[in-house]
Amino acid sequence: MTEYPERQVARAAGWSRRTGAFSAVLLITAWVGHHYGLVETGGFLWVLALVAILAAFALLFAGFALARLWSHGAIGGRNLSVGALLAVLVLAPYGYAGYRIASYPPLRDISTDLDNPPRLDVSTRTPAMNALSAPTPGEARLQADVYPLVTGHRYDLPFDETVDAVENVLDGRGWTIVGDLPAPQEGQIEVTINALATSLGLDLPSDVAIRITADGETTLVDMRSASRYGRHDLGDNAQRITSFLTELDQEVSAQIGATAAQ
Repeated sequence: MTEYPERQVARAAGWSRRTGAFSAVLLITAWVGHHYGLVETGGFLWVLALVAILAAFALLFAGFALARLWSHGAIGGRNLSVGALLAVLVLAPYGYAGYRIASYPPLRDISTDLDNPPRLDVSTRTPAMNALSAPTPGEARLQADVYPLVTGHRYDLPFDETVDAVENVLDGRGWTIVGDLPAPQEGQIEVTINALATSLGLDLPSDVAIRITADGETTLVDMRSASRYGRHDLGDNAQRITSFLTELDQEVSAQIGATAAQ
């Protein structure tokens, strides 16, 4: 009777599956906790770093297991496949973030007015967050080159009506208003609205200031968006400003059309 040698088990395959599963569970748990305010952003970012390390180890274990399967015919193909798949799924958002880091400049404070940026409310900021400072000449040139659409918008609309239009867009955005919404008074020519916005996906917070200024028969709207954490905003702040002002253009056009129809 012919005896066949017992096939070895690739232990690295099991470790790949366990590590990949743990990284996925940890990522989901941390995201849910941060989304609902149970985990602070600083701690959440550290957990994200740990998740990336665990997922990378899961891929490494999968590579060791694949080598054992290939050279010794070891058992563990299913565990290897599950671990590698989980690791790839976990690391996919990190790959997308890396793409945006390579595609956008390392800026974290964007304003439509670089000479006189709208003033942000700093009452809820802590020393652990990014420090606010005026842009350097290099940062200003970089923003102007990469984000030419980040400019203030001027409207042929009275000051009070422009403030109403801004508030209508804010209501649709669902941002958290910091302080009370200002009530324009007779003779007032400038008002600034502060809000707290979050990024899509990771819910990373950014402070936003919207300044409305009366200028003769027109009204000028400037915006500023500054990330609270991280050295790179992944292009989020510029995108937030341009999309908000695009919506504001539509809101103002609707108001002008409604007034003309009356």
